[in-house]
Parts: sequence; structure tokens; C-alpha cells
Amino acid sequence: MSASNPFGPSGWTPDQLSSLVGKCYLITGANTGAGFEATRLLLAKGAKVVMLNRNPLKSDEAIAKLKQKFGDNTEVSFIKMDLAELASVRHAANEVLQTVPHIDALICNGAIAQVATQQFTKDGFESQLGVNHYGHFLLCGLLFNKIEQSNGRIVVVASEGYKMGLKTIQFDDMNWNKNYHPNKTYCHSKLAQMMFAYELQNKIAAANKNVQVFVCHPGAANTSLIGDNVNFATRFTWSLIVKMGLAQSAEQGAYPEVMCATEQNLKQRAYYGPSGRWNWSGPVGECPLESFALEQPVLSKLWAVTEQQVAFKWSI
Repeated sequence: MSASNPFGPSGWTPDQLSSLVGKCYLITGANTGAGFEATRLLLAKGAKVVMLNRNPLKSDEAIAKLKQKFGDNTEVSFIKMDLAELASVRHAANEVLQTVPHIDALICNGAIAQVATQQFTKDGFESQLGVNHYGHFLLCGLLFNKIEQSNGRIVVVASEGYKMGLKTIQFDDMNWNKNYHPNKTYCHSKLAQMMFAYELQNKIAAANKNVQVFVCHPGAANTSLIGDNVNFATRFTWSLIVKMGLAQSAEQGAYPEVMCATEQNLKQRAYYGPSGRWNWSGPVGECPLESFALEQPVLSKLWAVTEQQVAFKWSI
């Protein structure tokens, strides 16, 4: 057993889950892919799951599949939320606060990736940064006190892409008006998510709050993330990776976020996910974390800039 993987040579698997009866989990982007599989794994152990999804039809279809598998009394529901619209995030958070008694973990799973041409959210943000970072930042802030009441967790689903872009935040052009690039801009958004999580850890420690924050990645998981808004070259390359068997299943891609939402005695200043070749697949455990993701001046500035952009100041 290596120091980087406390779960042994096979890594963490759902076999290590105990009963989750009485637990409640919120998952963004949970009607397909890794989010759906995470929902399924949690429900299998008796948990309640509230999905925060943009598409009501796909959400109803996902719930029908899950109830067909686990029974009509399965505690799974959804609240409509579009991470690309801050008003929608605020509305969904308010509904959560009114209808969900407690939150054991909020899993920030929803994302868009490698958008072929520059697009913007309804609030005028570059779409990948807006959905992946700004939307989740606001959601976590609005629900933070509720999460703390349960001594709960926030799980940020990042990406190995954080190592493949600028390796810092482009503060002088957050919308990438001058140098938009599908992949580099995506990597920028995922690095921002990670930096948010690590700065939140700092603020929680300073304020002596009772919330744990974990960062993970799904590896190369065969989900719908590489969709129609991705250019042909990227879609073709991804199809080859899948055909060659280099990508793992969506279920395996969900393992790290489920682990971070449930497992005891995890390190917070860490980065979890598949630990095999290129961190694409393999045993789930702790992965190397690049030091640039922890540069304090950048973390602090990103937090301040993000609060200003989303017009929300955390009470922490």
C-alpha cells in the first residue's frame, strides 16, 4: 500500500460504502454521465439525492430509470437549475433552502468542456468559466450555512485539464476575448474551480467552520461531456480514445466524487481520482497536486474577483 493510495492496490471502490440511510446529497448535472452514476451509487446505499439539473425532461427520464431500478419509494428528485444563469442558481438555492432539511454533501459535478467557439452565459461571462466556476461559486456560497448545519461537505469535481492550460488565472482577460481557445479556456475554468476550493479551505479554517472541502477528478471517463458544442477534431480524437479502450466507464468516473462525498479520514489539501497511467484510469486514490494550483496570491485575488463578478459576498 503506497502513501498516495490509502485504499490499497485496487484503490477506492463503491464496495467500501456503508449504509447511507438518512444522508442527503445534492449533485449538479446529475441526469447523465458521472453525475447520474454517482446518484445511482448513492441511492443504492439508501441515500436521498436531489439533482440540480438544467433540463427537466432529461431529469424526469433519469428519475424514472432510477425508480425502475430501486423502487417507487426511492428518494430521488430534481430542482431545475442552469449554472449558466446566476438568477437560476439563486432561485434553485432558495428552493433547496426551503425544501431540503439537511445537506450532507454538495457535489459540484456539472460542467461544459472545450466549447468550439467563444460563447457567453446570460450574465456575460465566458461560458466555460461561467458554468464551471462562477455558477458553482455562487451555489456553494448560497448553501454554505445550510451545509455547515449538518457538518457537511463540498466536493469540487475538477479535471486533469488544470495542468494543460496557462497554469494561472488570466485576470486581465477573464472572458478570453483576445486569445480564446477551446481547450485552454476549459483548463482555465477547471483550475479556477480548484483554486476556489483550496481558498475556501483556508477561509473555513480561519473562521473555524464545520465544512470539509474536497477536490477530485474523474479521469478519462466516457460521458457526454465531449458533445456537439465541441469541434470535430476534438470529438474525433475522443472517439479514438474510447475505441482504443483508454477511457473508463462513466460509473468509474463517478467513483472519486462519491468517495469524496462519503469516505472518512480523507485529506482536504489533496486531489483525488484515478491514479493509473496519465491519471486517465486506474485505482482511485490521491493524485499529485501541482503547486501552481495553491499559489496564495492567485487564490486570494480569484476569490475577490469572483465575489465581485457574481455579486455575492460570502459570510465567512
